[in-house]
Amino acid sequence: MGAKPPKATDRRVQRTRRTLREALLSLILERGWEDFSVQDVCDRADVGRSTFYTHFADKEELLVSGFDDLRRALRGQLAAPAGSERPFRFARGLIEHACENVRLFRALVGKRSGQVVLRKFRELVLDLVREDLANLGAAAPASEAAEHFVAGGFLELLTWQIEARRLSEPEEMERLFLQMATPVVEVLRRTRQ
Repeated sequence: MGAKPPKATDRRVQRTRRTLREALLSLILERGWEDFSVQDVCDRADVGRSTFYTHFADKEELLVSGFDDLRRALRGQLAAPAGSERPFRFARGLIEHACENVRLFRALVGKRSGQVVLRKFRELVLDLVREDLANLGAAAPASEAAEHFVAGGFLELLTWQIEARRLSEPEEMERLFLQMATPVVEVLRRTRQ
């Protein structure tokens, strides 16, 4: 029988995971995704390899855990009031997070991020959009196309804002996104099953 995995609620576990994520992010910023190893993360975090592998299988799982935490935080702060059908409530929080962490987001969406980072971030946004559009009850082909269309548009808008150093107020960016995405919601509402 193997060792029990550490409890995620333990403060030491949380601190270790946070330290490893911070090391990962600093290495992405400095070197790009492809140019560092798990050992580099461990060295930067001052954590042994066995400790790393107690928590994560590889650096991709470490990256995903950070995205999972971000997703939970966005959903937690945006609990919809009963009867609310307003989609894309995640947008403001994610835009604000990007504005507060510009250097990190440039690394995530920039040339040095690598395909793994971009794919995982895209999956995060796609999941957030999918959750919001699921309440509309639209038919499968239309809803799937809309999910990808809206997620892609949001990512491009966020990337444009970050890379072009056009750091508008989060409210303005959210307004632009909603102006462009709302017609998609209206189309889906007309195609309900």
